[in-house]
Amino acid sequence: MTRFAAVFRALGMIIMLFGLTMLAPLILSYVTDDGAQSAYDEGFALTMLFGAFLWVRYRKCTRELSIRDGFLMVVLVWSVLPAFASIPLMIQLGISFTDGYFEAMSGLTTTGATVLSNLDTLPMSINLWRHLLVWIGGMGLIVLAIAILPLLGIGGRQMFKAETPGPMKDSKLTPRIAETAKGLWLVYVLVTVACVLCYYWAGMSWFDAFCHTFSTMGLGGFSTHDSSFGFFDSPEIELVAIIFMLIAGMNFGTLFLAAHARSLRPYLKDPEAPWFLVVTLTSILLVAAYIFEAGTYPEFLTALRFSAFNLVSIATTTGYANTDYALWPMFAPMWMLFLSSFVTSAGSTGGGIKMMRALLLYKQVYRELIRAMHPNAVYNVRIGGHVAPQPILFAVLAFSFMYMVSVVSMTLILVFSGLDILSSFTAVVATINNTGPGLGLVGPSTTYEVLTDFQIWVCTFAMLLGRLEIFTLLVVLTPAFWRQ
Repeated sequence: MTRFAAVFRALGMIIMLFGLTMLAPLILSYVTDDGAQSAYDEGFALTMLFGAFLWVRYRKCTRELSIRDGFLMVVLVWSVLPAFASIPLMIQLGISFTDGYFEAMSGLTTTGATVLSNLDTLPMSINLWRHLLVWIGGMGLIVLAIAILPLLGIGGRQMFKAETPGPMKDSKLTPRIAETAKGLWLVYVLVTVACVLCYYWAGMSWFDAFCHTFSTMGLGGFSTHDSSFGFFDSPEIELVAIIFMLIAGMNFGTLFLAAHARSLRPYLKDPEAPWFLVVTLTSILLVAAYIFEAGTYPEFLTALRFSAFNLVSIATTTGYANTDYALWPMFAPMWMLFLSSFVTSAGSTGGGIKMMRALLLYKQVYRELIRAMHPNAVYNVRIGGHVAPQPILFAVLAFSFMYMVSVVSMTLILVFSGLDILSSFTAVVATINNTGPGLGLVGPSTTYEVLTDFQIWVCTFAMLLGRLEIFTLLVVLTPAFWRQ
């Protein structure tokens, strides 16, 4: 394992960096005296000690990370950090390691599925910690590390390439990778501040505003209340959430360029943004008309309100709810879950296969139809005015195949374990897309607490698989990866 010494050294630093994030809920716990101080004391100490051990043990290995190291680094970060993140939850709430790891994984992967209930009565610091995990995981702790680790003598390009979602991984916003990471985080922080102020202006308390901003920007869907946004029952608050969920569902790289140029022109040139908005807004009207005609709501405007909030929430893989949409006619929630598979943009904090891949798949299918009618025709697949390289197209096709295989296989595993087909399928779709709530036993009005430990571990794996976009994890699991 000495050939991975550079990976363990960098991992040690990232774990220590992550440990520092526990100081925020620790300070809040001391200020509010909510009884959770010892949980964070122990969690912080264990995290920092383990990180320090790895760094001291492998501190002399200072070589640049290779491509193979980058893949291993990303998988280890997203597998190990939830274990440390779960320590305060297990100590304070007395839950099992399975439930604690699931909750922490759900936060860091911005899924928003939970096994906890009575959220309204949880210690404030515990709620802050859950939401902070979503915010950190939203942009990716690795991207943060890329901005800092170069100062410590560790390059980050390979980590960034392995972590960055979407097919066009080599497109750079600024010439240096560290500058790119810093630029993305600056935009992320500024939009976060704006969201906090808007939530507070709309009627939330400062604490709720901060917590829900963290889960809104990370598209995580955690809430401080069991009834989620139904607790507030405020159209103003819901409107703020819709606006910022839409912002977070689009490419942060485009937002960075738009902010830098002080113009909306980058959004007009973005091949994903128009499709994202058109599909989402059209679906809102479609679902509103459908549930109104079905008699779910007596007035169209009421139907439009609930359709807009819940559809944007699910389509952007956030997972908020202001009503139990599982009681709607089945087409509506199923369509919403379907949208969560592809609507969000590459480079956003959302999950699923991303709009970029969906567009490439659509254009590839169209090209094959043209070829069937005109065998000699030359038709190139273009995205944003550029011809998509063949390797990109093949990679997207392979990804889509593995995505479908993963959904089907894990659904069958859950059905085999005794879960009904609706709950099994929607739980897998909701976790692999990092959406959160499914239907059936894991619907918006319930939690994943009803599942067995085995079923929870399957869903945990699905969240990790979805967050790392399948291939990053599968590469590390292949025997060829471990050969010299």
